[in-house]
Amino acid sequence: MSNFKKVKVEQGARFELHDALELTGAEVSINELPKGAGVPFVHSHRENEEIYGILEGCGRAEIDGESVPLAAGDWLRVAPAAKRRFFAAENSPIKYICIQVKAGSLKNYTATDAEIV
Repeated sequence: MSNFKKVKVEQGARFELHDALELTGAEVSINELPKGAGVPFVHSHRENEEIYGILEGCGRAEIDGESVPLAAGDWLRVAPAAKRRFFAAENSPIKYICIQVKAGSLKNYTATDAEIV
């Protein structure tokens, strides 16, 4: 059994890495919206916070009725209960990564969890 798994992300509107990488503590997806398009639903979560990283392009998020502009290089954390929806700008597609993890579950991070071997 290997201690790692590598996959190639395919082009497309959405690619979920949970099953592809056999993730056990997070869901990660790569998402693309064409110019002027939007996610066709509003959603929230019961337990999971989401971290969004804008990889290319620009657009906006609607979070609890507030419009939040987004551009390449922006990172955004959204609490589980927040109602959210994402849109590409009329003149630009948008590509973003979404990392979903259980809110409050991180006990350690790089500085406190890593060990030099």
